[in-house]
Amino acid sequence: MKGQVTVLLTTDAAIKKLNRQFRGKNMATDVLSFPASGLGGIAGDLAISVTTALGQAAEQGHSLATEIKVLILHGLLHLAGFDHEIDDGKMARRERVLRAKLGLPSGLIERAGFPIHPPGKRRMDGARGSAAQSARLKSSPFKTVAGAERL
Repeated sequence: MKGQVTVLLTTDAAIKKLNRQFRGKNMATDVLSFPASGLGGIAGDLAISVTTALGQAAEQGHSLATEIKVLILHGLLHLAGFDHEIDDGKMARRERVLRAKLGLPSGLIERAGFPIHPPGKRRMDGARGSAAQSARLKSSPFKTVAGAERL
């Protein structure tokens, strides 16, 4: 993946608004990703709820800075085209390798209980779950968040 990424650190209220507007889900979440399309030099945007990240950091026993890094990595993988809900563990495996290289703790996919099966070894019971939500959009929503500007 090449290009600039804008990261918005925001509140639960603001991310809930984005999640409702772009995904139809009326709830706060930890990270949303918005891939850019057709914009030269721009990979996309990430929105991270610091409110939610604080709680998750406390749950996981690490710092807010570490949790933000975990969320950024997860969001960047979505911007690169990965989708843990449908890719038979490909994103989970890539996230695990990158977390190890970066010295980061367990990632969102592992925490949510998504299976990390090798290709072709998909779970048959249909179990799914997600700690993070991904807004796979063609345009940035950041103009809708008060005070946010595109760089």
